[in-house]
Amino acid sequence: MISKDKQTLTWSEIRDLQATNIEDIDFPDIVALDKDEQIILIAEVKGFPFNFQETKAKQYAILRLIDYLQAAKIAIPFAMLVDVNKILIFQWDGNNLSEPILSLNTGDVLSHYEPKFRDKRIFSLYLKGLTEAWLRDLAYHWKSAISPFTKEMTEIGLLQVLEDGRTQLY
Repeated sequence: MISKDKQTLTWSEIRDLQATNIEDIDFPDIVALDKDEQIILIAEVKGFPFNFQETKAKQYAILRLIDYLQAAKIAIPFAMLVDVNKILIFQWDGNNLSEPILSLNTGDVLSHYEPKFRDKRIFSLYLKGLTEAWLRDLAYHWKSAISPFTKEMTEIGLLQVLEDGRTQLY
């Protein structure tokens, strides 16, 4: 619960406060937490046949991210959009969502976890799982000593808060 010494809430505490009927709650596809259980990233993921390449689809997805970020009532520093083509990472300052601060080719990142990534249709649930695998690999190196795009994630400050954390898939 909330104490006078604790200024932020864990993801579980936010869900508990917001939840009256779990069926009415909409969550981001992936939530990443730091080692102190503070939310550091939310992600929207769309697999085949959907993507964020169309302007309207991307705008709608960004509005959904902003809705999640505002509903959290705490400053979640990063947000991410993932489709089969691109991984876009944004920063949130509590009021504004930045333009993408990092854009990665999804195949370049996730083919490390699915070698046939570029040769098959990747549907949403599988894409969520692969994205989560990458984030978990960054957090605690379950697959690689140096995960794909570690340098870039360090440069934007995401790796430092992700290390020793965990993810939650919805």
